[in-house]
Amino acid sequence: MAHTYDSLSVGDNFSWSRTLTMDDVRAFADITGDDNPIHIDEEAGNASRFGRPVVHGVYILGLASKVLGRDFPGPGSIAVALSAKFLRPVPVGEEVTIEVKVAEKLEKHRHVRLRMYAYSGGKMTLGGEAVVIPPPDDA
Repeated sequence: MAHTYDSLSVGDNFSWSRTLTMDDVRAFADITGDDNPIHIDEEAGNASRFGRPVVHGVYILGLASKVLGRDFPGPGSIAVALSAKFLRPVPVGEEVTIEVKVAEKLEKHRHVRLRMYAYSGGKMTLGGEAVVIPPPDDA
């Protein structure tokens, strides 16, 4: 179910989790062309400063986009701005949880500002915000 501008309130939130496998990361690398060995090669990842392969930070941001567009506010949402800081790596094979929370309703254009977070291993890995146009009332 999509959440419209009128149905959303400051403080409303949603979270979604997924375990990110090496197959997921390699598929992302194939699609984007970002085949940095730190992400897709066990040996290179193990030799890195992180001690194992890590998920592309932009892949994590893409999962946040999935939440915004498919889950909350949901189908029909249009992102007009995204900003994020990558705070720590997500190791391949770990579960990541994406959380979004309504921070502000922008009445002038009927946009909504949401805080976005990603967590893995109990620690925040990404923090940022999004401004979206929620789905229309008739969606």
